[in-house]
Amino acid sequence: MNRRLPLAFALLKFVSGYFLISPQYDLHRDEYLYLTQGQHLAWGYLEVPPLIAAQGWVSMALGGGFFWVKFWPFLWGAATLYLVMRLAQRLGGGWFATALAGTCYLGTAFARLNLLFQPNSFEVVGFVFCLYWLVRYVQEERLRFLYLLGLGLGLGLLNKYTTLFFIAALGGALLLTPWRRLQLNRHFWGAAGLAGLLWLPNVAWQLWHGIPFLHHMQLLHDSQLVHVKAAEFWKMQLLMCIGAVWVWVPGLLALLLSRALRPYRAVGLVVVFGIGLQALLHGKDYYTLGYYPVLFSFGAWWWESRFKPLRQLNQPGALAWRPVVQAGLLGLPLLLLLPILPFIYPLRPPAAMAALRSRYAALGLYRWEDGQDHALPQDYADMRGWREMADKTWAAYQSLPAAVRAHTLIKCDNYGQASAINYYNRHRAMLLVHSFNGSFLYWYPVRPDWQAIIMIDDEPDPELITHFAACRPVARVRDPYAREQGTVISVGIKPDSEIISRANGEHRAALAEWEGPARLP
Repeated sequence: MNRRLPLAFALLKFVSGYFLISPQYDLHRDEYLYLTQGQHLAWGYLEVPPLIAAQGWVSMALGGGFFWVKFWPFLWGAATLYLVMRLAQRLGGGWFATALAGTCYLGTAFARLNLLFQPNSFEVVGFVFCLYWLVRYVQEERLRFLYLLGLGLGLGLLNKYTTLFFIAALGGALLLTPWRRLQLNRHFWGAAGLAGLLWLPNVAWQLWHGIPFLHHMQLLHDSQLVHVKAAEFWKMQLLMCIGAVWVWVPGLLALLLSRALRPYRAVGLVVVFGIGLQALLHGKDYYTLGYYPVLFSFGAWWWESRFKPLRQLNQPGALAWRPVVQAGLLGLPLLLLLPILPFIYPLRPPAAMAALRSRYAALGLYRWEDGQDHALPQDYADMRGWREMADKTWAAYQSLPAAVRAHTLIKCDNYGQASAINYYNRHRAMLLVHSFNGSFLYWYPVRPDWQAIIMIDDEPDPELITHFAACRPVARVRDPYAREQGTVISVGIKPDSEIISRANGEHRAALAEWEGPARLP
């Protein structure tokens, strides 16, 4: 079986990523957070399990530059593409099915997904990895394939807790097919044990910290998931992979209904159950992305099987048209991506993107979480202004007397600000920046002797100013395209004991919301 075509596609996917982001954009706010977590290694965090932090640690150990930050999403995207194309080959597909599965992946939502250093890229490759080895086990029933499946599940649980829903879908699918007999196989339980063993340290961390995952899910539900509408969810299931809908829909139907694919029916049921669970639980639409790539493989096999009767009939007219049809099918996912290419890859500078607003605003591409349209798409605005903020915070820190700097608290309103300022000032002699947002709660230094506080937030309110000998704004983010435009950097000198006590109390209260008051000293 020729692996050169999948390898060529995967290499192209990896390398091209470095040329698809304009240098006028910084990293995304979430990427700074995961890099910061990499400098505070633990078996868990308030936002995510530890795998993304381990990758962040490697990136920072290698210098923390653009190449090493983006290495991971580009790697996982290339690995997913390779597995999707190899799966098409494992099903018996030739060059056409292999290439079609690849162009479907390149021409759908995964083009955008694999640009950012976030857990989502590994989640997708993890789901595909598991289903790939499930297919291989169905084909050959080799025990090592079960353990590779267990490995994928264990690593998935260390990456995102949504893997629990994938496991539930997988369990339901196996029970409803003849593969329910696996429960009698001790190696099946050995593979499950491997997955549990890999996840165990994170489970222990969750238990030790009062299971903050439950609070995270409640916050997510109350602030975001409760607003997910069923109609919008199902519309996005169509739109996310619209460029390949004519491939993945036949792939799913063939998995569920085709006699030829009956041995693989569990794979189709995993997709149905996994997406159905997210719909039932009001999950975000992109939580389901990991279920689609395998459908590209099966759909590509289905399309190639449509051409086989033409070859067998040996009709000259039909055979003459076949290359043309095949070329059209291969190029269609990429052609359909072209109209929205500026919103997939941040290649155009901010001014050029802002100029497109009049043409694309009706599609909601410039609408942010606040429900308003802005100059840039929200993700792009989240990649602007961070260097400016970091430099101005450094200048504010340098403006303090040398004796005061060691006793200065630098506090931000959110994790993006704190993470980005730490990232860009990592080679400067500046104290770490803190926040009461997310996992920064674990790294906050509780002290009674602060001599100055640098605040990165809105304008300080008048009541707050009265607790300092002097307090004034010294700079603000001016970038007109940044989501953080207008963020103020203020310096307060000689805070009184009341404001220090209040800050320490706010920290305790915020941590108690996550871990419960019983966990606090």
